[in-house]
This record gives sequence, C-alpha cells and structure tokens, in this order.
Amino acid sequence: MKDLKLVGLKSHDCHTLMQQLLPVVIRGVLPKHVRNAITRFCFFFNVLCNKVIDASKLDNVQTEIVTTLCLLEKYFPPSFFDIMVHLTVHLVREVKLCGPVWYRWMFPFERYMRTLKGYVRNRNRPEGCMAECYIAEEAVEFCSEFLSNMNTIGIPSKHRETMLTKSLSCANVHVCCHEEWEQAHRYVLENDTEVDPYIREHMTHLKQKYPMKGAKWLQDKHHRSFISWFHEHVTNTTSSSSNQLSEKVKLLAHGPSKQVLKYSSYMIDGVTYHTKERDNARVVQNSSVSLCAQTMQVASAKDKNPTTTDMMYYGVIQEIWELIYHDIRVPMFKCDWVENNTGIRVDDNGFTLVNLKRMGFKSDPFILGTQAKQVFYVEDPQDPTWSVVLSTPNREYFEYITDDNLGDPSIHYQCFTKGMPSMDIDETDDNEPPCIRADCDGIWVDNGNS
Repeated sequence: MKDLKLVGLKSHDCHTLMQQLLPVVIRGVLPKHVRNAITRFCFFFNVLCNKVIDASKLDNVQTEIVTTLCLLEKYFPPSFFDIMVHLTVHLVREVKLCGPVWYRWMFPFERYMRTLKGYVRNRNRPEGCMAECYIAEEAVEFCSEFLSNMNTIGIPSKHRETMLTKSLSCANVHVCCHEEWEQAHRYVLENDTEVDPYIREHMTHLKQKYPMKGAKWLQDKHHRSFISWFHEHVTNTTSSSSNQLSEKVKLLAHGPSKQVLKYSSYMIDGVTYHTKERDNARVVQNSSVSLCAQTMQVASAKDKNPTTTDMMYYGVIQEIWELIYHDIRVPMFKCDWVENNTGIRVDDNGFTLVNLKRMGFKSDPFILGTQAKQVFYVEDPQDPTWSVVLSTPNREYFEYITDDNLGDPSIHYQCFTKGMPSMDIDETDDNEPPCIRADCDGIWVDNGNS
C-alpha cells in the first residue's frame, strides 16, 4: 500500500482483476468512451471464461470483440497493439473448435507446479526430489486401490459429499418469537413440492369463501391462515384411514420446534455463507446473496388484475437458522433485503447497483439456504451510497449444478453492448472533447496515386 503496487500476481489473479474488478474500478475515471471500450474488453473475457457457454451466442460475441478492438484502435496509440491484443480475435473460433476455455487453460498446471515445488527437500537436486516424491505418491495411490476399505490420496468421496452442505461454526440454541417462527415455517411450506397440492386447495377454498375479493387480498389471507388450515387439514386426514400421507407432510404440518439452531457460517452446495456480523471481522465477503422469485405486482390498491413476474432480490445475511422438524433439518437465511423500487437500479452500462441503506420486506426476511445465490457488493467509485453487484460462478463444477446456478455473464455483456455507440469518429460525450492525441503534431502523407 505504501508504493501502491500489486506484487506477485499470477495469470489467474490478472484474469480475476480484469473480468470482475477493473470494470468497476474505472467507473469514476477516464473519458466515457474510453471507459466503455475497456469495459467491453473485460466483459468479453468474462463471457469467454464462463463454465457454461451458449454456442448460439458465439457469433454475436465474435462481432462484439471486433467492434471492441476497433474502438480501442481509436483511443490508444499503435504501440499498444501487439500480437497479444490481436490474439483475442481468434479466441472465439478456438471455443467453437475446442470447447470451453476452462478445460484447457494453464491455471491447473500452474497450481500443480506449487505441489511439485513442495516436494523439494534438497535444493541442489530439485528434479530428483520431485521425481522421487511423485513416484512414491503414485505407488501409494496405486496400492490403495487394491486394499479394502481404503480411499485414495486426496479428499475422500464420502467426506466430499458431506462437505457440500454442513455447518461451519458452533450452534447456538435460540428460542424464536412466534412471529419469526411463523414467517420461517410458512416459507418452508410454500417452497416444498409435496405441499403444493395443499396450497392450491387452500386458495380454491378461499376463492369459494370470499368470491368478491381480489387476488391481492386472497394472497394476503392465504399467508395469514395457511399454517393453521394446513395443520388442521392434515390432522383430520390422518385420523381417516382412507388417506395415506407421507411422513414428511405430517412433520411439516406439525411445524418445527420453537428452539432453532443459529450459526454464523454455513456451507451449502460447496458455497460458504457467513452472517454479516462474521463478515465484519474478516477481509472476505460471504454474506451477500440474491434471489430470483415470482412476485405478484399490482399497479395500485384497486388493481384487480395483478401480474406475476420474476424479480431479483438482493440482500445481506443477518442470521443463519436451522429449523428442526423432528428428524428433518432445514437451513434458512434471515436477510435484510434491499427495497426494489428505490434501492435497485441498472445504469447505462448494464451494471446492477443497490443501495444497502434502503431496506424493505421486513415481514418476509427468510429464504431457504438452497435458494440463495452468492453475490458480492463493491462500493461504486462514482457514488459511495451505491454498490455494484458482482456475480461469479461456483469454484467447482458439480454434476447436479444447472446452468442457472452458474450464472450467465453474457447477459450482462449483452445488456452493456446493446446501447453501445456507433463507430462514427464524431461519437463523443456531450461535454467531453473527442479523444484525439494532442501531445504531438500530425504528419500529412501525400498519396501520389490518389
């Protein structure tokens, strides 16, 4: 920090800085058209290095990188353009021929070089140390395959499976109030597939009982009365021998214990989540989450035709609960959610910004831990009251993770490039001069053939 230098960066560090942080850092510096050209270049690599690539979009990405390089040629001197910059024109073609980049880049081999360097015990003979240790490790792993009840070197598969979803801190027993208990329990019921038939049955019952009420009123009534109705309905059905209910439905109808387990850290699907209080004592950020959910939207209190659309919510984890339904445990996040109308906006460059001081949805703070998608908030250099939302794919690619879980940076890239200016030389900002070199005089070339 004294010399303001970044020292010891590896190629993977440079990629992370370029793909994620550089577009945010330069938001408050450089002329707008120069900043846009650099940001397009960063988004190109963000799309190219994604773990899931839509082949139908590659032609558009190729067109965009050509346009981006033309913009760079307008604003940067010729000495900037060496063979490495020209190489980017061919990267999309390589993806079409060879598949995703992350299968064949050099980062795993660079990391393995660190393992080989750790084998060195005699610095006078480093190659011999690496060869002996590598052969010994291979021999032990080969022998372990023929021994019963033995796991190979590395993280055992069974232990790996248990690491995907587990608590990472000590549990504190907490007796929650009835209001919070009801909010958490209702959210579990509304997001369980085995309870869906009962939800539809309850809504039908309300529509028949209150035929003159609107959809918004019926939805609110459903939230207030479904827990008691579901408990009574399952109890009556259980007493009747004609219907057989699953054990899970019976446990959900009975409700969770009023004593919940609270954690400060939890791992779900291989992703670590922390509470805001735990994050405040660390240099990393693992408490920011987002949620895509269907929401009923109404134009006014008298609107009789509400619409249901998907909406993104952004928040910060305040508490991590584990609800106990006898032998079923459900991890839940209690979050402070940003108010959607005034706390979230998308700027001209396609960045999503949130104001973490404008909170809403106080009556519905809980989500299931499995529904959360981890995001990161970076303070906007232009306006400190707003934070830029960054989303990255999971570090490991598991077979059960779908494309939606991984995220699609190309959406952000398309949003940014959709409103990009044309290639005209007169394209400038309203109050900014054109980006033309003024530190030297131009040289006129007389073309005799013209």
